[in-house]
Amino acid sequence: MDLTFSPEENAFRTEVRAFIAENLPADIRIKGEKGLRIVADDIQRWTRILHTKGWSSPAWPPEHGGTGWSTIQIFIFEEECVLANAPRLNQFGVAMVGPVIIAFGNDAQKAHYLPRILSAEDWWCQGYSEPNAGSDLASLNCRAVLDGDHYVVNGGKTWTTAAQWADMIFCLVRTSTEGKKQAGISFLLIDMKTPGITVEPIITIEGGHEVNQVFFDNVAVPVANRIGEENKGWTYAKVLLGHERFMSASVPYSKRMLKRITEIAATEQSSGKPLIEDRRFRERLANTEIQLMALEQTMLRFIAAANAGDHPGPEVSLLKLRGSEIRQSMTELAFEAAGHYAFPHVPGVLDNGWNEPPVGPEYAAPLASQYFNERKISIFAGSNEIQKNIMTKFVLDL
Repeated sequence: MDLTFSPEENAFRTEVRAFIAENLPADIRIKGEKGLRIVADDIQRWTRILHTKGWSSPAWPPEHGGTGWSTIQIFIFEEECVLANAPRLNQFGVAMVGPVIIAFGNDAQKAHYLPRILSAEDWWCQGYSEPNAGSDLASLNCRAVLDGDHYVVNGGKTWTTAAQWADMIFCLVRTSTEGKKQAGISFLLIDMKTPGITVEPIITIEGGHEVNQVFFDNVAVPVANRIGEENKGWTYAKVLLGHERFMSASVPYSKRMLKRITEIAATEQSSGKPLIEDRRFRERLANTEIQLMALEQTMLRFIAAANAGDHPGPEVSLLKLRGSEIRQSMTELAFEAAGHYAFPHVPGVLDNGWNEPPVGPEYAAPLASQYFNERKISIFAGSNEIQKNIMTKFVLDL
């Protein structure tokens, strides 16, 4: 299998790189470079710029507004966006619920929701996890009871990323308690402005407001907002989880962070010499880079297979598992490279417009927050322990 990029693909990379350099707003790029907090407006502005170009949902079929690019071109585009410090698009719309609507939604749902995702008119969040149904998602208890032409939804969701900004939430809800627990789940699209919905923030350990609890109190949801058949939502959810775990490899983000760590380690430390000259640190950095290169090659193999029409299945769990482990290793190396300057943890430093200077070099300001925030990535999209179980059962057939 040839994993090298063709001249045409390299020319495409040059085109993408030039477009981003010319069109990414400077204030958004600077936020990315400095590790400052990205907010919904930043993402929506960038999405609209890409939408004007026809690039806001590259992986969608052309008939629904996609680009018609190969999977390799999509990988190149996403990598160039990350390396240019562009914000990641609202993945809950573009990469998760959008493909589900395309695959399983009816014509009316496609006509209404897909254009609004493309243009960033609707901001989506994901209603999956519950207090007692996280890694064991099929145990969810948020109920939806059919009442005429609508469902009445009661219950709650937790760890709901960006719910404070969301216009819509796609939810797994329990519509039956008969048979296997996976068989009684339905997939609903819910307007976040519907009466009875309450969003309460969960402040994460680094002081950020990234996730939330969402409560449903007799929320009326039209039956027309159900994707596919009643009690078949688990089937649709598995498709979405595959997309999420594939993205969790985060190879471009890790490559960008590796470059930054190398730059930090090359600066002079209080000891009088750069940390990069320390043999043991170089060994750890090199080992992490080797793991990242191996992960990238594995991901490219999956991409090449998908480009040939062979879509990967449960083996994408490997990407999520190794990707999260590498990202956490990166934050530890960054912390070590910055030395004592990384220890001060002032969440406000990451907010645009913060007036007080950081402690020590500017590059050190976000490192503590990044370290604490990245502790979660071995849990979301299915914990790493669950990924090992999936690979053991479905891939290794043990």
